[in-house]
Amino acid sequence: MCIKLSQEICGDLDIAASREWLVTNGIGGYASGTVAGVLTRRYHGLLIAALNPPLGRTLLLTKLDETVGYGEQIYSLYTNRWKDGTVEPHGYHLIEDFSLDGTIPVWTYACADAIVEKRICMQQGANTTYIQYKLHRATQPLKLSIKALVNYRDYHGNTHGNGWRMNVEPVTKGVRITANLDAIPFYLLSEQATLITAHDWYYGFDLAVERRRGLSDVEDHLHIATFEATLNLGESITLVASTEEKPDLNGETAQKLQHAHEQKLIELWQGNYSFNTDDLAWIKQLVLAADQFIVNRPVTDNPDGRTIIAGYHWFGDWGRDTMISLSGLTLATGRPEIARSILLTFARYVDQGMLPNRFPDAGEQPEYNTVDATLWYFEAIRAYYNVTEDEDLLKELFPILADIIQWHCRGTRYNIHIDSADGLLYAGETGVQLTWMDAKVGDWVVTPRIGKPIEVNALWYNALRTMAKFARQISQPHQEYDVMADRILASFSRFWNQDTGYCYDVLDGANGHDPTLRPNQIFAVSLPDSPLTRMQQKAVVQVCQRELLTPYGLRTASRISSRSLSPDHPQYKGYYGGDQLQRDGAYHQGTVWGWLLGPFVVAHLRVYGDHNQAREFLQPMAHHLIDHGIGSLSEIFDGDAPHTPRGCIAQAWTVAEILRATLATLEIGV
Repeated sequence: MCIKLSQEICGDLDIAASREWLVTNGIGGYASGTVAGVLTRRYHGLLIAALNPPLGRTLLLTKLDETVGYGEQIYSLYTNRWKDGTVEPHGYHLIEDFSLDGTIPVWTYACADAIVEKRICMQQGANTTYIQYKLHRATQPLKLSIKALVNYRDYHGNTHGNGWRMNVEPVTKGVRITANLDAIPFYLLSEQATLITAHDWYYGFDLAVERRRGLSDVEDHLHIATFEATLNLGESITLVASTEEKPDLNGETAQKLQHAHEQKLIELWQGNYSFNTDDLAWIKQLVLAADQFIVNRPVTDNPDGRTIIAGYHWFGDWGRDTMISLSGLTLATGRPEIARSILLTFARYVDQGMLPNRFPDAGEQPEYNTVDATLWYFEAIRAYYNVTEDEDLLKELFPILADIIQWHCRGTRYNIHIDSADGLLYAGETGVQLTWMDAKVGDWVVTPRIGKPIEVNALWYNALRTMAKFARQISQPHQEYDVMADRILASFSRFWNQDTGYCYDVLDGANGHDPTLRPNQIFAVSLPDSPLTRMQQKAVVQVCQRELLTPYGLRTASRISSRSLSPDHPQYKGYYGGDQLQRDGAYHQGTVWGWLLGPFVVAHLRVYGDHNQAREFLQPMAHHLIDHGIGSLSEIFDGDAPHTPRGCIAQAWTVAEILRATLATLEIGV
């Protein structure tokens, strides 16, 4: 699949500013911006370095403002929007087209009869970004002047210059910048350009997306140096931004290495399956997108540990997201060794029978406020074993899994315990969000779901069935797990709401059973061992398709059912936007989640057995590849049409679940 945006799109500022690109370095760092080149987020920059991989992400190089002298004319290739709303200059008018070469973003600019190409890539395993300019067509030499604007702040932060002076020191082929006494130095370098140092703050960059998110929407950046070069036809210049003192400065080499890396990814994917991958060209792009989330997380005794970034721009590695994403990002792409490393990495952090929910950016102790991440761990191991039959890993992890089961039986954090009355898993206490519907603002837990959530108990049932199978496989006692699972199967009938014809979302909550129609019941159909009858499975799929399904996933609540959250119901939110209170209030109250399309497709396939029809549900995601995060899939969408993409421009479990579901429709399960 060739992803390419025409001048018609690139020359429209509103559209081009809403399309964002992303490149990553495999250790948590990234570069990202808009097709138009205008800043719209605090998270945009050409080098957001992971100074404590995979965390400690810090904005270093914000942007480059490029000016071309060609003939008697001066052309500005860049675009800035200022705090008063002024757009100046209008470099987006010069963009002939934008495309992705693998994951490398490529701009083509037209300056009279000259064509200038710009490419951006990162070095895998290093906080190093390459920006290359090449003169593809010209009738005379072209002069290029590039202003480098820098910063030094946490990627969640915001900077106002206020006279802040950074230390700028000349080095061979460039400059070293030290922002303050405690800062890690970084470098701006070029083999081909001459350099003029500077120290001028540019005030008042407008961040339109942050304003829509109810956050600070004005920022300052420091012009630290100007690079100048003259290009003849066919010549190129590369600027390098790096935390390394002596990175390789060859932009061509950097791109060749990235192309080789991506070609290997495609070959691994293609080599594992017999179907014609040409018929699924758009899936190839998702295979490349999948790799952007897999990063290093060195741990004691395992410097090659791996984890998964939940989403770009702002998420770290979350236990729940990692385990849900593992199958699609690693197994579906032919990389089981990565899955193995991730499973071992997280095994080290199991505590009181729980997997961490997330690792804080500052490197503090992990947070364990999740009931389902640990249960998804069982599912991830099951998927891995089904692909690899790796008994060595199974034997290594089995004692940990057995201990997890025991902790859940006797009770662990946040009132997570087995109810002796029915064998179902209860979880929750006031003020704590434990399920994937985890929005919280201050002390307000938007969707508390205290009690016995349906997907948690479907996962608990599957975990016990999986443990019984594992135990038999390695000749360990299995009867206890079978007995517990049988009891849950018998008790699961309590979830069926005879009045509505679908399942309760939560049992035994503070106000009794919650009849709200939410997508969580789809997991009781999509997971390998369904605790529902065939009739109930079909009814669940039908109601989810009728009332929750959109082209890009499932709504988190119904918009039309009088028995649930309807448009005039104060809890239903069809638009995701506003300040944090408004956004989090809508997060799981009607907003569409892309990752839920995966379990829906698998559930639909289980009920109807129609592979072609199931695959058709995935097709809108192929078109979405050019709508938000170019070449990747979004986190969420508005509940109401036209279902505008929101949230992260690239979300791990959305990409993962579309990959996994695609294989399922091809009768290849992982």
